[in-house]
Amino acid sequence: MDFAELHCTSAFTFLTGASQPEELVLQAWRQGYRALAITDDGSLAGVVRAYQARENLKKTLEDEGRTLDFRLIVGSHFRLHQDRGELRLVLLARDRQAYGEISTLITRGRRRAEKGHYRLHWQDLTRIDRNALCLWLPAGDDRDEHHAALLKAHFGERLWLACELLQDRNDALHYRYCYQLADRFGLAMTAANDVHYHRPERQRLQELLTALRLNTTVRDLGRRRFQNDQRHLRGLDRLAGIYPPALLEEAAWIAEQCHFEMDEIRYQYPEEVVPPGQNADDYLAALAHQGAEARYPDGVPDRVRALVDKELGLIRQLGYAHYFLTVHDIVAFARGQGILCQGRGSAANSAVCYCLGVTEVDPGRSQLLFERFISQERDEPPDIDVDFEHERREEVMQYLYRKYGRDRAALAATVIHYRTRSAVRDVGRALGVDMDIIERLSSNLAWWDKPDALVERFREVGLGGSTLGRHYRELVQELVGFPRHLSQHVGGFVITRDPVHTLVPVENAAMPDRTLIQWDKDDLESLGLMKVDVLALGMLTAIR
Repeated sequence: MDFAELHCTSAFTFLTGASQPEELVLQAWRQGYRALAITDDGSLAGVVRAYQARENLKKTLEDEGRTLDFRLIVGSHFRLHQDRGELRLVLLARDRQAYGEISTLITRGRRRAEKGHYRLHWQDLTRIDRNALCLWLPAGDDRDEHHAALLKAHFGERLWLACELLQDRNDALHYRYCYQLADRFGLAMTAANDVHYHRPERQRLQELLTALRLNTTVRDLGRRRFQNDQRHLRGLDRLAGIYPPALLEEAAWIAEQCHFEMDEIRYQYPEEVVPPGQNADDYLAALAHQGAEARYPDGVPDRVRALVDKELGLIRQLGYAHYFLTVHDIVAFARGQGILCQGRGSAANSAVCYCLGVTEVDPGRSQLLFERFISQERDEPPDIDVDFEHERREEVMQYLYRKYGRDRAALAATVIHYRTRSAVRDVGRALGVDMDIIERLSSNLAWWDKPDALVERFREVGLGGSTLGRHYRELVQELVGFPRHLSQHVGGFVITRDPVHTLVPVENAAMPDRTLIQWDKDDLESLGLMKVDVLALGMLTAIR
């Protein structure tokens, strides 16, 4: 029997999903699924981790002489406001155009809401192109007939009614309702399972996360908790005993229609840094040689000239000229405004960076190793860190927004994960533990404590052998490492030729006049997307 799970929430729907994307991918493959769709709520924050997990699994099997017959589908779950009430959908990317639609829709909803939330209306959906596939999750009340007519008119043959049988109500009655509704409006049906964790044991953690999200305790969740542990990746034999075979096969067929792969995302450099009619590589070479003449007024040493030409050759071969020109443009703006700045890190091994005025390590007086910065063998994008006076760094950032526009420049994200101390605080709060005990326990923890040190710390506050203490400690250990929310990177900008939101969703940062994407630097590197680091350094202000 073939089956693909098309509705799955990961831990990147923060404080909702109770399994990491990597765990979900591996478990779905082990269960024999043909595909898994990661469909976080108004988000694509977890898809790169899932993609990397699938690629790692593929490589492992290839090393063993096996092939991977398992696909990752990119999608997102949405709650849309409509005049007849909330409308719940899952959109799936069948191709690159559909992916861009989903990313744009997420951006639209996130940009009009405060950080961490989104707000979308039915009209927003009608404005996007029509390439994404849609699973409709009916509400089970008198709103459904109105919504069915709207969705059928908009999506046509790209619409399915998702029947989710989770054993938390009368499944036979719910299936009959879905069947009659689909038959009345000529809709195809498919099976889905509203997955929130990879194994049933994670239900306990999912309830804790729900309590934290709702600012209550697990004890007081009441009807806001799931009634059972069936929102995990259930085995194929189990699903065969729950759903009619046609619904399971339809899910696998839908997955086969989704051909989009994350490596189809292609980064395009902004073109403003190259004068009209000029070639980026030739223009960079001209600037580098011009800079070399300025650096060495008595004549450029032969060794330095050879280094510059060697580096320019590799930059041309790897296609990085636009990146160097973008950094040069930012540094030139700062120096033109009298803002102190300084490149550092592995970029200091580059003679080209020195000639462009980005770094200050003289290749004529130092033994530089350019391969530490850029290497064809490593196949990693360059990373030039530039520090600016911390009190004037904002001027540089706003220059980038003015030059490229809000739709083509955004900050990278930083995923904030639970560490031991924050996990101790939040788990204690969700379990209703006395705040004095939580404070004593968290204050006794040190960053260098190993995981097994928790046993001793719990014993010190009187929770060593109790059932509550064991439950508390186990949940802390499960929660450590989970993503909690997105924050903005210290200064990593993603600048693109096309709108950023066609590559990755953009949302508001906590700070005014800042926008950030939903991926962090590791995600960007996995997909080969460039970021330019515009960092702040207090010492430059002190020097000023």
